[in-house]
Amino acid sequence: MEAYRPYIVFGCILVYMLMCIVVGLWAMRRTKNTSDFFMAGRHLGVLVTSAAVFASTMSGFGFVGGPGIAYKTGTSSFWMMVSISIGMCIMFFLLGKRLRLLAGLTNSLSVPEVVACRYKSNRTGGLMAVALLPGVLIYLAVQIKAMAVVLFDLLQGLSWSGGLTLEWCFVICCSVLVFYCVTGGMVASVYTDFIQGIIMIGAALLVFYTAMTTLDGGFTEMAQLITRDDPEAMQPWGTMGMISCLSIYFIMAFGVCGQPHVISKLMMTQKPEDSRHLLPLSLGGFILSAILWVSIGITMRAMVVGDFHLPLTDADQASSAFLTQYAHPMLAGVVFAGLFAAIMSTADSFLNIGAAAVVHDLPRLLFNCEIKNELTWARIMTVIIAVGSALIAYYAEDTVAMLGVMGWSAFAIAFVPTVALGLNWRRANRLGAELSVIAGFAVYGLIFFSDTALPFQFHPGAFSLLVTVTVFFLVSLATPPDVIEPDVEELLDL
Repeated sequence: MEAYRPYIVFGCILVYMLMCIVVGLWAMRRTKNTSDFFMAGRHLGVLVTSAAVFASTMSGFGFVGGPGIAYKTGTSSFWMMVSISIGMCIMFFLLGKRLRLLAGLTNSLSVPEVVACRYKSNRTGGLMAVALLPGVLIYLAVQIKAMAVVLFDLLQGLSWSGGLTLEWCFVICCSVLVFYCVTGGMVASVYTDFIQGIIMIGAALLVFYTAMTTLDGGFTEMAQLITRDDPEAMQPWGTMGMISCLSIYFIMAFGVCGQPHVISKLMMTQKPEDSRHLLPLSLGGFILSAILWVSIGITMRAMVVGDFHLPLTDADQASSAFLTQYAHPMLAGVVFAGLFAAIMSTADSFLNIGAAAVVHDLPRLLFNCEIKNELTWARIMTVIIAVGSALIAYYAEDTVAMLGVMGWSAFAIAFVPTVALGLNWRRANRLGAELSVIAGFAVYGLIFFSDTALPFQFHPGAFSLLVTVTVFFLVSLATPPDVIEPDVEELLDL
């Protein structure tokens, strides 16, 4: 069977991509209007929604970027899983029921629309739609890059694919993604999430066992090999250092509340009270699937420093290198299928919220008009956003994990204070929301484009989020409160 490993793995990927096409065509028949395209008709059950929440959180960032950063920095990445888990608890506590109630009350199809209703200001909602776009482009680039890198690595083992370059892998992945998203919209995304969530959990447990038995001494021997090579890699803070790690943990924990591709799923459930059942299912699924994150990264680092495997030219190759050389061919095929499923469904979410921002939110909130044939234009905009993100992914030099943290930070700056805090604090006003987002992006952009290094490698996204939250509270307290609609005020008092 080993002789046919590349073909078995590629066959699983091919079957999955064909399934995406079938799901897209099936979902197209169920997508009758923009409510179906952007919100899956708001009729999802508990199991489908919980799978969509944790699968969107994991995505290509966790499947490719997670093992990559574990390989590169050692234990620095361990606590990212813990902080994201804590962040999911915070998200459900702050938004689980309120966001669904407000979306149903105002018939909102997007997070910016919810913001406009909360602050009784189309300008504030429009600003959120504008702020959404940089994060969408960056985070979608993460998904496309992860998919193209993995596909390229897989094809190297096939005799007939020697001439297929990384550029063609970008084209293939982007083409399948666009077809899947344009036809099925959010309906295709959430139901694929459910399927791939189940695959992800089962595959992660099998990968953990495989990783544990790769060396005779298991993880103990791996830890000893890594420690002899670089003691810091197995220390509590890893190679990144304490301050850098704490800043990233902060942005990861509180940033969950600001990820529109995750919190928008909370708006799609059939009943608001379903949120009480979503947390344990979503959190449990994420924790189990995240075992893959750590086990692959640490195993590949131990194999390299122990001279059992050649050094990786790119940290993002950790997942594909482990699965193609150390996992059973069928397990590798299933995991790769799960990986592509995670990436595709999350990318679909980003394309949907990006298209909604341009086609639905901006015209209504900033220009007080509606676009005719909104569903058709949403599909056209989906193609444009996908191509733009693919170009960013191709030319970006950062790893998948670091690109992921950048996109995560951009979303957190825009939505953590405005949505997560704004739906729980009556004193928050539109001026505080608007100035906080502008200040946060200004600081983040200044640090990023000036290539400024903060002391102790403090992450720019975490620093910018601190600025955003500070401005949000100070301006809201220093200026008169807004007049809130009675229905919205009653909801805030829950």
